[in-house]
Amino acid sequence: MLKKTLAALAIGSALLTAGQVMAADYTIDKEGQHAFVDWKISHLGYSFIHGTFKDFDGTFSWDAAKPEASKIAVDLKTASLWSNHAERDKHIASKDFLDVSKYPQATFVSTSVKTTGEKTADVTGDLTFHGVTKPVVFKAVFNGEGKDPWGGERAGFNAKTTLNLNDFGIKGPGPTSQTLDLDISLEGVKAK
Repeated sequence: MLKKTLAALAIGSALLTAGQVMAADYTIDKEGQHAFVDWKISHLGYSFIHGTFKDFDGTFSWDAAKPEASKIAVDLKTASLWSNHAERDKHIASKDFLDVSKYPQATFVSTSVKTTGEKTADVTGDLTFHGVTKPVVFKAVFNGEGKDPWGGERAGFNAKTTLNLNDFGIKGPGPTSQTLDLDISLEGVKAK
């Protein structure tokens, strides 16, 4: 009887483990240009300057059955900023603002994910920008996951937040330019 009970427990445990979905690891697909870190800032209160950071890397883990266990880490090169105007880009990169020679990297490492809806979550993490580390919350949307035409698997997300530049020791160019909107689109390729 003891043998049958132990065998049943072992089989039940194996079936339970097999039925559990494990978080998968993904690499952000910047090589295929399927990931963007875009920004927007007010220009004198009359319009907005839009730009992007072209060079960044990152990974995330994702389990649709348990989104709270997800994690993300991104490493961005601040000198890769682009706003479609070379002189402005040079000024933004200078000591007046981002000081990219002194602070060449910005990083984000998640600390928690809180589900807010069927496909939405608040992703909290530590953002290091301009030499200052602060907690930041991104409003994230899960776009979907599945196979791609090249035999791989992918998952994609969008996330937005607004940064107060003063929190990171950056003085905006004017009274209407003290906040920076980030709009991030990430598509990841599942590790094999």
